[in-house]
Amino acid sequence: MGENRDEIMSLRPIKLSDIDDFMAWASDARVAHFCTWDSYTSRDEALNFLTNHAIPHPYYRAICVVGSISVTPGPGGRAELGYVVAFEHWGKGIATEAVRMVASTIFREWPLLRRLEAFVDADNGRSQKVLEKAGFVREGLLRKHAVVKGKSRDRVAFSLVSSIHS
Repeated sequence: MGENRDEIMSLRPIKLSDIDDFMAWASDARVAHFCTWDSYTSRDEALNFLTNHAIPHPYYRAICVVGSISVTPGPGGRAELGYVVAFEHWGKGIATEAVRMVASTIFREWPLLRRLEAFVDADNGRSQKVLEKAGFVREGLLRKHAVVKGKSRDRVAFSLVSSIHS
C-alpha cells in the first residue's frame, strides 16, 4: 500500500489479485465491528466472497487499496451505499472522499436512480460524520432496523437524492 493519496483514493472494480489487500482490512475485527459480516479468518473464505459476491456485484469498488465501497440497487429507483476502510486509515478522510466520488457520478452512471441511501449503526458516529460531510441528509433513527451478528441494532438513515429527477 502506497502512502500517495491519489493511489489510495482511486476507485476501481475489485479483482481476485486484491486478496492480500482485502485480507489486510477484512480480517480486522475493529473494521468488521459495525458491518453485517464477521471479520474474515481465511483466504478461502475471502476468495469465495470476492468470486461470488464482490466481483459480480453491479457496483462494488476497491478503495485502492485500503477498503471498498458498494452501491446495491433496490426497488423504485433506490440503491444502498456501503463502505469500509482499513482501521489504520480511519480519520484520514478516505471514506468521506470515496463517498463523495461515488455520489458525484452514480446518478449519471445509473440514470434511473433517484435516491442513494445509507443505513449506519446508531453507535457508529464516525460513519455518520462521513455521510454528513459528503452531503447526505440525516433522515432519522430506525429502531431495531437490522439484526447484525445476532443482535437487533438501531440504525440512522441517510440519503442523497438525484438532482436530475424532480
